[in-house]
Amino acid sequence: MSEPFVGEIKIVGFPFAPRNFMTCAGQLLPIRQYTALFAILGTNFGGDGVNTFALPDFQASTPIGAGQGPSLTMRSVGESAGQAAVTLIQSEIPMHVHTLTGATLNPANPDQNVGTPANNTMFGASAPGFAYSDATAPIGNMSPLAVAPTGGNQPHENRQPFLALNFVIAVQGIFPSRN
Repeated sequence: MSEPFVGEIKIVGFPFAPRNFMTCAGQLLPIRQYTALFAILGTNFGGDGVNTFALPDFQASTPIGAGQGPSLTMRSVGESAGQAAVTLIQSEIPMHVHTLTGATLNPANPDQNVGTPANNTMFGASAPGFAYSDATAPIGNMSPLAVAPTGGNQPHENRQPFLALNFVIAVQGIFPSRN
């Protein structure tokens, strides 16, 4: 393997950082011990810029390039965004309805006269009896639990599919020229 540039980031498929590399886990480093790396990174990823600076933190993150693509938001080096889990609130869910339809089928659909109808059946009849009745009965209110929002305010996974790999950064090597 050729000598890396100071600050060069590589993706590795093993759980350790090779010699002259450190994992990109957001750790603070002393400037006086890593002056060349600080000259490359500055405080883009954290630190006070006097005594310490931070390495990038790629734990549970997806790297993207800095800049702005067509019709996309501008992204700066070191910018962090997004959430691993999200709890949706009612205003974030698109307006939609769940229409309940039913009918008496003529001829009768035998697929409907079962305890658990198939996906393509219409609500209308089920075993052991009919779901609707012509008999006059006092009208009752439907349970609020039958039509209420659900989810229990629990967050759901919000990450794209992923493969766990490690990001490492060269802390020693060739200092890159700026031209």
